[in-house]
Order: sequence, then structure tokens, then C-alpha cells
Amino acid sequence: MSYLTLSKITKQFGDTVVVDDFSLEIAKGEFVSFLGPSGCGKTTTLRMVAGFEIPSSGKIILDGADITDKAPNQRNVGMIFQSYALFPNMTVAQNIGFGLSVRKESKEIIKQRIDEMIALINLEKHANKYPYQLSGGQQQRVSLARALAIHPQVLLLDEPLSALDAKIRVSLRAEIRAIQKKLGITAIFVTHDQEEALSISDRIVVMNVGLMEQVGTPFEIYNFPQTQFVANFVGSLNTASAEVSDPASGLLTVDGVQFITASDIKSRKKGDAIRVSVRPERFSFVSEQKKDNVLDCTIENITFLGAVVRIQVKIGNAKFNMDTFNNPFLELPKIGSKQQVTCSKEAVLVLEE
Repeated sequence: MSYLTLSKITKQFGDTVVVDDFSLEIAKGEFVSFLGPSGCGKTTTLRMVAGFEIPSSGKIILDGADITDKAPNQRNVGMIFQSYALFPNMTVAQNIGFGLSVRKESKEIIKQRIDEMIALINLEKHANKYPYQLSGGQQQRVSLARALAIHPQVLLLDEPLSALDAKIRVSLRAEIRAIQKKLGITAIFVTHDQEEALSISDRIVVMNVGLMEQVGTPFEIYNFPQTQFVANFVGSLNTASAEVSDPASGLLTVDGVQFITASDIKSRKKGDAIRVSVRPERFSFVSEQKKDNVLDCTIENITFLGAVVRIQVKIGNAKFNMDTFNNPFLELPKIGSKQQVTCSKEAVLVLEE
């Protein structure tokens, strides 16, 4: 059952439509990520939920109440920004308790809630420090605790990790997800980082130029992209132009080489031009396991990427990347050698434009 509903939300600035006919239902306790490039409308959508922007049309319903036109202070939502937005003249404890003070809660309730939040983010030894005395990761934890202190119905996170270095980002996103699960709070997380979205989300909304391209679990978004944009934006991908050879049996031709796909192309006609994609990790050498597609190729290039070795192969006139895990005993073919690679028919995806 939907807890937060965005119904046909559109936001227009002058003649520019930033978010177009956006509809989404979010369950209570769900962690949803808005994923997309800069300018795709994800932050604007988040700001409409927060009340910092009012939709040009559409409705926002939270737990049965229409909050579309309500001011931010009339909505029980907590928001975390990319910049930590802490008050520099307040201690950690004072920053966390600020929202409760504005709501005129009693001193006893404020102190109790501050103690709970400081324990939750493991900063007990830093309660009386000021923001400038904390690391970036610690400041963002304080920002998280401040947002949670008011018992919000929804937690909104606007690229909260982008200002942190890589290792801190990984550990802090895991902490945010653990805290969200522990509290059972509904959360919307905005990011342009596919790894962040894939690692912590229950569902991902992929956005592009104000439109929703696809909604699904991380598994669905990565393995079964529905559009060319999603396929290219999430993960590494091989794409190629193809021609339908036999719609009934799923046969395609890529530069004269026959592929078979499990995608439904029965509505297509023989000779139709389409786009196909195959993830690099779905290819393997025939000697390892023979699958539906067995393809003659030439080894073009080999690149070491740490845990992964990327092998570029030429199939017909089309070039594809194949990824395999690195290990000390890995035997690699020579560049220029003739080989055979294979992939399942499920690995060959037909993309919508």
C-alpha cells in the first residue's frame, strides 16, 4: 500500500519543463533512489516533496494527507543536503536539537532525543564540539541525526555523500542504510552515482530530462534495462545495431553474425533495424561453457582493471568488451588470435529508443 504518492507531478520554470508527468508510489519503510545525470529533474522532484518547490500540476499525498501546497515547516519531513548545512555557532548537540527547539518541545524531551541520536550515529565523544572540529563524514552524520530527531515521516537525502572521499562514501552509505532499516523510515535518496543507488536501494527510479525512464529493483535495473538510456547509464554495456532475421525464433544479425535473443521480438518484422546490448560479464570463452550464442571473434585488446580483466573482441565488424575476473593463474589469449566466445540468449537485450 502506498505511503507516499506522487501523482502526475510536473514542474515548469518559464517555458522549461524540468519534471514532466512524474508518478510514483512509495511504500512505508521503503528506500527509493532517484538516479540520473545532472539536470534530469531528480533534485527538483525531491524539493517538491520537501515543499521547497510547488508543483506546476499534480498532487503529493503523504500518509493519506494532501501536502502538495503546504510549506516546508508544515510537512513532517527531514532533509539532508549535499552541503552539511550545520549551524557553525552551535555544538553537535545543539544542531541535533534545533528542530525540536523550534517545535517548542520540553527540555527533557529534547535532551532525551539528542542523546538517542548521538548514540545512533556513534558520536558520543563529540557532543560538545563545533562543526569545524569534525571531519566531513562526522558532519554528515550530525546532519542525518538532526533530520531524524524530529521523527519525520519521510527522510529526504539530496546527494549527501558527494562531498566526501571514496572510502568515507562507501562506509557512510552503509551506515545510512542500516539506520534507515533500523528505524523503518521511508527514504528518498538522490544520486548520480550508479554504485550508490545499486548498493543501498529497495527500488531505483532512473530519470532523464525530466522523465522517468524506468523503475525497478537494483537487480531489474541492471540486468533488464528497458531503454537504451538506462542500459548505458547503469553499468558498462556493449551496444550494437542489429537487424531482425526471424522474429518468431528471436534471431538477429549483427554485421552479418547471427545472434539469438530471449527478448520478445515477435511484433517486429524481418529486416527491422533495432539496437541490442550485452553486458561485458555475460560473455565467456567457449571452452568454459557453451551457451546459446557461439561467436567467432578476434582478440583486439586486453586491459587489466585490478579485479577484472577486460578483453576487447571483434565479432564481425562490431567490437565488444568481455569482462572476466582476474586471478594469478588466468590464461589469456594473445592479441590478434582467433577465438570463440559465447553468451546466453537472455544476455542479448533488445532496447527501446
